[in-house]
Amino acid sequence: AAGFAALLLPMVRGGECPPSCSCGSLGRWRGLHVDCSSRQLRALPALPRHTRSLDLRNNSLSRVPAGTLDSLPSLEHVDMAGNPWHCDCHVLYLKLWLQDLSPPSLGSVRCASPAPVRMKALAELTGNELGMCKRLLPVRCLEFFWRDLILMAGAIITLLLAAWALKFSRKLVCQLNLSRYGPRSRLLRRRTPKNH
Repeated sequence: AAGFAALLLPMVRGGECPPSCSCGSLGRWRGLHVDCSSRQLRALPALPRHTRSLDLRNNSLSRVPAGTLDSLPSLEHVDMAGNPWHCDCHVLYLKLWLQDLSPPSLGSVRCASPAPVRMKALAELTGNELGMCKRLLPVRCLEFFWRDLILMAGAIITLLLAAWALKFSRKLVCQLNLSRYGPRSRLLRRRTPKNH
């Protein structure tokens, strides 16, 4: 058992566990339980990559920067209740992340501000309450959207012109064939029954 613990302790002691939190092993291959509850944290600390369970209850966290939690592939359980979350457009990342990882945790996260959504669960927030979040879209995405829209319109116009040209060319070929025979074509036209 001592040898087994010796294998696990370097993972916890090796500078991976944040100084403001305590880390405990869940087993050799199961990862870590990181307890950062009730530490008056205002920002999320750098968390070990092998974090499987994370406790962030009762801190002073108001937001999580987008992408911060994406570096925790092993995370299965998180508790973020008891923090004064500011529920504007920036909380959308946290909402979607919790929705994918842990819907029960999403229900326990409540907004502290702004006033219209105070004490409302993050899971209950709608797009209207989060305000206009278009500004969070990268400008490049919008540029690609307009470029793609213009390309699609150009392709549709090109197809319409090609269809019109094909229709016009058929009429022209028929007229050329008839005019090539000259006066005989008029006789053929008179002699051919209308039902052909």
